[in-house]
Amino acid sequence: MKRILIVGAGGQIGSELTTYLRGIYGHDRVVATDVRECKEMAAQGPFEVLNALDATAMASAVARHRCDAIFNLVALLSAVGEKNPQMAWQINMGALMNSLEVARQHHCALFTPSSIGAFGPTSPKDRTPQDTIMQPTTIYGVCKVTGELLSNYYHTKYGVDTRSVRFPGIISNVTLPGGGTTDYAVEIYYEAVKKGRFTCPVPGDVYMDMIYMPDALRACVELMEADPAKLVHRNSFNLASMSFTPEIICAEIRKRMPDFEMTYDIDPVKKAIAESWPNSLDDTCAREEWGWKPEWDLARMTDDMLEVIRRRFPVEVR
Repeated sequence: MKRILIVGAGGQIGSELTTYLRGIYGHDRVVATDVRECKEMAAQGPFEVLNALDATAMASAVARHRCDAIFNLVALLSAVGEKNPQMAWQINMGALMNSLEVARQHHCALFTPSSIGAFGPTSPKDRTPQDTIMQPTTIYGVCKVTGELLSNYYHTKYGVDTRSVRFPGIISNVTLPGGGTTDYAVEIYYEAVKKGRFTCPVPGDVYMDMIYMPDALRACVELMEADPAKLVHRNSFNLASMSFTPEIICAEIRKRMPDFEMTYDIDPVKKAIAESWPNSLDDTCAREEWGWKPEWDLARMTDDMLEVIRRRFPVEVR
């Protein structure tokens, strides 16, 4: 990758991936775009207001900046998507199709993240294999499975260098999530520091795979820089780091904050989604084909999350 266009740079992943990529490839070589203006990103490097559903505008940006790689990060997440499935399909698939076509026409590599949400209740729950039955029960998951198939199709038929990972829930101390089922695993840390208590919307015994943002960012770059000759799979690699329940993450926080309290107010939509997803993913293919290896576990992540959030909110509200 020499010059990169990021579509959907204002989201949870994009807001941090933009800074990460600019640190590696140079601030002037990473063009951030989003449907809304972002003055902070614009101050750091090239930025354009861009609607990912406008293929002409996307192609123009790629041509003007001579981009050879596109990161398509546009998505309506699982819980939000269930409130408006038609809009979720329009946005998620529209942005993907435009990205694929622009990548084909301008000979760009393309990264589009998939998700643990691509699996459903009929998939094996524990150490879900790379290649297995995928029958998601959310429009978000349907979009992700369709996106994987379309990306593979564009690689096979047109030779587009498409690559992807199935992200678990992503935990970040920088950008708050935007309507996903795994959001509780971010919110719990903020509420622990700010209030000393948290009301959890998913059942305490439901396992879900998670990953800390520094590992997620590194995975994006490592996959895109991997030798294509070694990639048996492309769209999309299982990615695993840690798997836990709300009760487990609560216990980890209590090791550092003994007075922390957690109660439950179950969201039926999030409960149904969480219970339909795998408990854990088998990421053997990612490890073997491009050397994936997570660096963060729950204990280390908890230390870092609490430290960073405490710096941001030095006066705890009790």
